[in-house]
Amino acid sequence: MNLVQFFKPKEVFMADSKELQELFHSCMPLFIALGDEVRLNIIEALCIASQNGHTEGLNVNEITRQTNLSRPAISHHLKIMKSCGLVEVTQSGTSNYYRLTFLDCTKQLMKLGYLVEEIFSQE
Repeated sequence: MNLVQFFKPKEVFMADSKELQELFHSCMPLFIALGDEVRLNIIEALCIASQNGHTEGLNVNEITRQTNLSRPAISHHLKIMKSCGLVEVTQSGTSNYYRLTFLDCTKQLMKLGYLVEEIFSQE
């Protein structure tokens, strides 16, 4: 059993080319966000923080210390990551804390993977 079969959506449907194109288009911001090494380093820092008990996430200063990037650079990358659903922000006092939120992104990617697998298995 491959991953696509394991995570196969309960509803079985065939995608037409327009639906597949729309799904690819909706996933593009996520692909762009994941295609940058700096953002992957931020994801890694947020993962490590979560594993170490920082369930509230990290603020920009903490991410800056862990990645050796400037605050403006971190803020720019976090904005991109937030816009595609990779991170969410919560405010505590004067600080914003960022943490990973993969659930919706994962669902979207698995749906896309399933549809692509289904198309290729028909050939």
